[in-house]
Amino acid sequence: MSAPEKTMAELAAEYGLAPNEYQVVLDRLGREPNHVELGVFSVMWSEHCSYKSSKIHLGKFPTTGPRVICGPGENAGVIDINDGDACIFKMESHNHPSYIEPYQGAATGVGGIMRDVFTMGARPVALLNALRFGDPSHEKTKRLVTGVVSGIGGYGNCVGVPTVAGETNFHAGYNGNILVNAMCVGLARADSIFYSAAPGPGLSVVYFGSKTGRDGIHGATMSSAEFDDESESKRPTVQVGDPFAEKLLIEATLELMASGAVAAIQDMGAAGLTSSSVEMAGKGGVGIELNMDMVPQRETGMSAYEMMLSESQERMLAVLKPGREDDGYRIFKKWGLDAAVIGMTTETGRLVLKHHGETVCDVPLAPLFDDAPLYDRPWVQPTLQPKLDHSAIPAPENWADAVMKVVACPDMASKRW
Repeated sequence: MSAPEKTMAELAAEYGLAPNEYQVVLDRLGREPNHVELGVFSVMWSEHCSYKSSKIHLGKFPTTGPRVICGPGENAGVIDINDGDACIFKMESHNHPSYIEPYQGAATGVGGIMRDVFTMGARPVALLNALRFGDPSHEKTKRLVTGVVSGIGGYGNCVGVPTVAGETNFHAGYNGNILVNAMCVGLARADSIFYSAAPGPGLSVVYFGSKTGRDGIHGATMSSAEFDDESESKRPTVQVGDPFAEKLLIEATLELMASGAVAAIQDMGAAGLTSSSVEMAGKGGVGIELNMDMVPQRETGMSAYEMMLSESQERMLAVLKPGREDDGYRIFKKWGLDAAVIGMTTETGRLVLKHHGETVCDVPLAPLFDDAPLYDRPWVQPTLQPKLDHSAIPAPENWADAVMKVVACPDMASKRW
C-alpha cells in the first residue's frame, strides 16, 4: 500500500515555510498554491533570498555617500574611484554548502560572487576570503580545511582571477558549522554599469550559459536552515561548479554588454531561474512569462518545478533591447554557450510559467519580490571579554619557548599550505 500524498501545508513545512507564512501565501493567492507555486514562494521567502530575519539589522548600516554609485539592492556595490572608473565588489557567505560539500561549496561560492560582479559590467580582478574552522583536533576540521581551500583556489585559478588576500582562524565554536566568506573585486567604467530591472513590457528574456540540471534544487532553502545530524544527506542540494564555463560566461557577458544589446541582466544564483526572473520583473514593475520548454536542459524529463528551483551554476538571464536577439546569439555561439529566448516581459505584474502547453504557475510578483514576512527575532547582547591589561602580564621565563608557542598556534602559523 503506497504512502498517502502529502498535503500542500505539509510540503510547505518541509520546504521551510512556517505555518503563518503559508497562511500568508493562501491569503495573497486567495487559493491553495500548486506544487510549482509553492516551490517558488518557499525559495523566495527563504532567509537566503529575502533576508527576512536580518533585513531589520542590515538596514541600520550606512549605505550612502558621495562616492556610492550603487548601494544595497543590486548584485554588488559600486564605488566611484575617480577618473571615470568604478570599483564593483561584493562579499558573501557560502557556509552551509561548504560544510556539507567543502570543495564544491567553496568553489561555487567563488563562482557566484564573481557572477555578481561581472553581471554589473565589471571585469573581476581580485578574490579575497575570510575563513573560520573548528578546533584543529576536531574530527571534521582537516577534511573541511582541505576541501574549502582547494575549492577556492581551484575555481579562481581556472578562471584566471587571483586570490590576493585572506584570513583563516580556528575556534571550537565553528565545529558545527564553518564560515566561508568569499569576496570579489572588479573594475568598470562608471558610466557603464548594468542593472537588473527590466525596463518595460514586450522585451525578450534570454537565457545563456550552461544547461540546467537537477543540482542545487532547494539550495537556497538548505542555506537558510539550521544544521542537524542529517545535514550530510543534503549533499544533493549543493551546486557543482565549472570554472572553465565561468570564464566563457565572463567574456560573453562583457562582450554582450559592450554591444549595447542589454536592457537588464541578472545572474542565476540562489533560487536559480526563480530568483533571477522575479527580481528582474519585480524591480522593473512588470510581469514576466516564461516558456519552460525553451530552457536549455542537461537532463531529460525535468519538471517546471525542477527547472525553476535548480541552482545549476554558470547561468545568466538577460532582457535584450528590441531586435537585438540575433546579436546576442552571435556572441553566445562565439563563446560556445547555450542560449535561448525563454520568455517575454509583460504588463500583468504576474509570474506566469508554461510547460508542455499548460500554465503551471500564475502568481502575482509583488508578494514574491518585496512582501516576504519580516521578523525582529530575539537576540542577546554577547558578553565581552574584559579589557586586557598588558602591564599585568608577566614576561615569559623563556622567550624562545614563547615564540615557538605563538608560531605553532594555527591562527598565527603560515597559511601557505
